[in-house]
Amino acid sequence: MSSLPADPIALALETAGSACSVAIARGEQVLAAERRAMRHGHAEVLLAMVDAVVARAGLTPEMLDTVAVSVGPGGFTGIRVGLAAARGIALASGARLVGVTCFAAVAAACPPEEAALLVALDSRRSDFYVQLFGKHKAALTQPAAVQPEDLAARIASVVGEEPLTIAGDASEAAAAALAGRHAVKIMPDTAPDARAVIAAYRHTAAPSPAVPLYLRPPDVSFPKLGAALTRMP
Repeated sequence: MSSLPADPIALALETAGSACSVAIARGEQVLAAERRAMRHGHAEVLLAMVDAVVARAGLTPEMLDTVAVSVGPGGFTGIRVGLAAARGIALASGARLVGVTCFAAVAAACPPEEAALLVALDSRRSDFYVQLFGKHKAALTQPAAVQPEDLAARIASVVGEEPLTIAGDASEAAAAALAGRHAVKIMPDTAPDARAVIAAYRHTAAPSPAVPLYLRPPDVSFPKLGAALTRMP
């Protein structure tokens, strides 16, 4: 779409984290939303959730101006499910498609503070997915996967010993990894969510393309070549 109305209607999908969530908004007002905690099975429930949320808002897909989707980081399958659904809905409705990182979504959902903001996300492994933001939610670092024992040095190299706020679904674990640091505040209940995806999209001057953000390769194991050959007829 070349231009958007003053109060555009946006549908948001978030499937990269440990939940499946959908929200629809007109301008700043969220009209309807639904969230289900799940690590797997997004493909089975996502489109039904979209239908339910759109209907609850009293809208139809043709009325959408924007489809905003979280692009990760997070579960490989969840990210692909969300992107595929978002692309299909945008194509069918004629809406524009934008991507929002889970870091930007969490940051957008947090109230403004003077302290630096560390967004820490569950990687489902021993490390964290992290990105550091400064005042006015400006990114200070690139997204990265960081081991707990390396987190303190990484943060100190950017903001020294300044006060730090931690948000995201791995905020408590990240705070524990920074146990020796003073002036650390945890923002509770700040897991990535479709409502936050809308907030990030609404307050971003230049939305990102809807391409997946992977911070490591997917967990796929291939059989050894020799073992595979011995099983061939």
